[in-house]
Amino acid sequence: MGPVQIKRMFGGAGGYTDGLMFLLLADDTIHIKANDDAIKADLIAEGSGPFVWIPQNGPRKGEQIDLGYWRLPDAALDDPDEAVKWARRALALAKAKAAAKKPKAKAPRRKAKKKR
Repeated sequence: MGPVQIKRMFGGAGGYTDGLMFLLLADDTIHIKANDDAIKADLIAEGSGPFVWIPQNGPRKGEQIDLGYWRLPDAALDDPDEAVKWARRALALAKAKAAAKKPKAKAPRRKAKKKR
């Protein structure tokens, strides 16, 4: 999986590998990227729930914002192998989302016609 770098954000911290955020540490809880129906269904089956951020100021103050991260299942907190399994799934989602966002190569520019 590679090393995980931790950076502060959202009043907590984000976990990154290869420049992609796939973990959120907030409210003394580990959350994983879960912006896919299959992983959400598996997390629900494990008794997990979504992380909802409520800004304390700004234009969205008081609004509940779903950031696409879900609480790591309790079983994974006591089992490092289980935690790594979930982290790998979350990282795979982050990589897939990043790949989908990459812009397509631009067509070569045409040379301007010379004026006579």
